[in-house]
Amino acid sequence: MTRQNYVFTSESVSEGHPDKVCDRISDAILDAFLTEEPNARVACETFATSGMVVIGGEVGLSDADKLKNYMGRIGEIARDCIRDIGYEQDKFHWNTCHVLNFLHEQSAHIAQGVDKDGAGDQGIMFGYAVDETPELMPAPIQYSHAILRRLAEARKSGAEPTLRPDAKSQLSVVYEGGKPVRVSSIVLSTQHASEDQTSDDIRAIVEPYIRETLPEGWITEDTEWWVNPTGTFVIGGPDGDAGLTGRKIIVDTYGGAAPHGGGAFSGKDPTKVDRSAAYAARYLAKNVVAAGLARRCVIQLSYAIGVAKPLSIYADTQGTGLVPEAEIERAVARAMDLTPRGIREHLGLNRPIYARTAAYGHFGRPPEADGGFSWERTDLVDALKAAV
Repeated sequence: MTRQNYVFTSESVSEGHPDKVCDRISDAILDAFLTEEPNARVACETFATSGMVVIGGEVGLSDADKLKNYMGRIGEIARDCIRDIGYEQDKFHWNTCHVLNFLHEQSAHIAQGVDKDGAGDQGIMFGYAVDETPELMPAPIQYSHAILRRLAEARKSGAEPTLRPDAKSQLSVVYEGGKPVRVSSIVLSTQHASEDQTSDDIRAIVEPYIRETLPEGWITEDTEWWVNPTGTFVIGGPDGDAGLTGRKIIVDTYGGAAPHGGGAFSGKDPTKVDRSAAYAARYLAKNVVAAGLARRCVIQLSYAIGVAKPLSIYADTQGTGLVPEAEIERAVARAMDLTPRGIREHLGLNRPIYARTAAYGHFGRPPEADGGFSWERTDLVDALKAAV
């Protein structure tokens, strides 16, 4: 049987974390290219350190002149991201940091497989859903994200002017009978304005926001609080630690509660199954749980470069399924075309909807009117019920 009583921990990082700054820039460049051309090809990596941002990778548009024009906009896109995140530090300022652009045209050898509707690479992708939160996400990662999102809102609104962009959260959640019931410890580290501010000062600022974000009764007198446990946290962002695209893949997905195929998302256009098939796997797993076919569901998909059809489809309901996993595997294959083109068309992925995914998780977010987070819809419920 699945274990019922335990403590599980997940962490999140804010939009101002150095790695998230890089994810944001990479996804903003992707959005810019998709705005120009829905079939644009982008595999963009960003590196950030004190006073500098370096961007490299492969991009492609059908028109060479347009591609040249967009190459000239990369610095502006990066600076706009840094400004929106809120960095105006002496050693990392949106208006003064150096932006080096080393993007080049996509490899013809990669393009030849993708142009035939094949996958952009080999690999395995996982999706997961569980019924312990309304969003069908694991509670530790969902609420870790929610805390940092709320603090970012307070910072940007001016309600908390001494908070700065770089932050981390971590929740240890107690499960009883397989359900999350309370928090045993809260870790929150946030960059702040003055060296005169103590850990107690920062706790006084952030605690009300944490309490309003977590479910009622989850914080008890036994909950341990660790707010800025090392003390001063004034130097932050890429000035305090270098950042790189794609280093927060567990934060981006399920907080360690489910398997991960290893591929990062940010900066990759949807022909890359690292991204699009991971979104499809989450979409299928969420619909399986929403349909009441299982309380938990893991979906694995696998692909080969240049090959359209997935090599395998695997489902695991972790002992909570009401129907055999083999039936779920057959049902999801019938309910959705899982070729790379089929995924892009079904979820509407050839749109500039990616910069918003770069922080606070790619999953567990409400679907948006313009197609953002389309993989969070539960519109396959009836089809899956009928199929099994």
